[in-house]
Amino acid sequence: MTRLPAPRRDRAAPLADRLLRAGIALALLAASAALWWPAPAQAARIKEVAAIQGVRNNALTGYGLVVGLDGTGDQTTSAPFTTQSLQAMLQQLGITVPTGTSMQLKNVAAVLVTAQLPPFAQPGQTIDVTVSSLGNAKSLRGGTLIATPLRGADGQIYAMAQGNLVIAGAGASAGGSKVQINQLSAGRIPEGATVERSVPTPLAQGDSLQLDLNSSDFATAREVVRAINAKMGPGTAQAVDGRVVKVRMPASPDERVAFMADIENLPIERAVPSARVVINARTGSIVMNQAVTLSACAVAHGNLSVTINSTPQVSQPNALAGGTTQVTEKVDISIKQDANAMMTLPAGTQLADVVKALNSLGATPQDLLAILQAIKSAGALNAELEVI
Repeated sequence: MTRLPAPRRDRAAPLADRLLRAGIALALLAASAALWWPAPAQAARIKEVAAIQGVRNNALTGYGLVVGLDGTGDQTTSAPFTTQSLQAMLQQLGITVPTGTSMQLKNVAAVLVTAQLPPFAQPGQTIDVTVSSLGNAKSLRGGTLIATPLRGADGQIYAMAQGNLVIAGAGASAGGSKVQINQLSAGRIPEGATVERSVPTPLAQGDSLQLDLNSSDFATAREVVRAINAKMGPGTAQAVDGRVVKVRMPASPDERVAFMADIENLPIERAVPSARVVINARTGSIVMNQAVTLSACAVAHGNLSVTINSTPQVSQPNALAGGTTQVTEKVDISIKQDANAMMTLPAGTQLADVVKALNSLGATPQDLLAILQAIKSAGALNAELEVI
């Protein structure tokens, strides 16, 4: 009896299975690593830390009239310049108002028109304008700005504005009551001005350009020079000081545009800024950057409150005294001071430690203004205080 041979096992199959399982395991590991592995810090670009000198917006200003208001315009008795402006405009249109005529206007308002002329803007392009009331107009809603020339700092006309206003606010009043949402005396005209004259820029002038850093920092200026020279060749950029970098430019205007497009996107490593605490005394806001540290110190801060109560009292004379009734004031003044114990603030080398230490005092933002100034005077706050 003949025995059949046993089937042969494919040795390549187990190897393929092991490779497949290993590939799946690596894929799962890579997918999970994306969740817990920290993302690399992105470096800033030159366009975000510096600007080209001379390539900037230019402020434009004009005086005009808004017409077509629904009885919410200027009162001519309180704003006589509105009447004078209307008479001057009518004279330009060939209409002469008789001398001594009292014009009672309700649908006209004198306004100030402002706009920002962007760099490289050419004649025929449009820009947005902002219209603000100058007189005592109640609302500019529904009004139309008539042709208004916009002038620059040199007195030249750079744009002409005209169009219907867009007012975001709304309001109503009746019987002495008034309800208003947002502002009614100012609005915008999208693309409401047409550029009539362009402003020359230094992009095509001279053999070099000047980059002005947004903040004075020698380390940032060095990084900008290093990045430009590494990309465009040694000697292309040179740092003048902690804010100014001189860049040698190509001769052709087309090459200059391509040159600036290349260097403004170069990444640089930003240096850690100097420790600074900014205090807004009007709003009580306190902002500090990540470089602020705190040395060990002890702080005691007590609240002093003064309360004044005034109660009116009536003094009534006797029937036959012949006097008059008088109202007097009874005033009670009390002073209260909270007794707070001195607390020790540990040294903090990170911003989170500083915030935790200041929060442990339990002081309000207004109290922290005085506490931070006192800590700075004691030499325990390793930062610069700036009050705005």
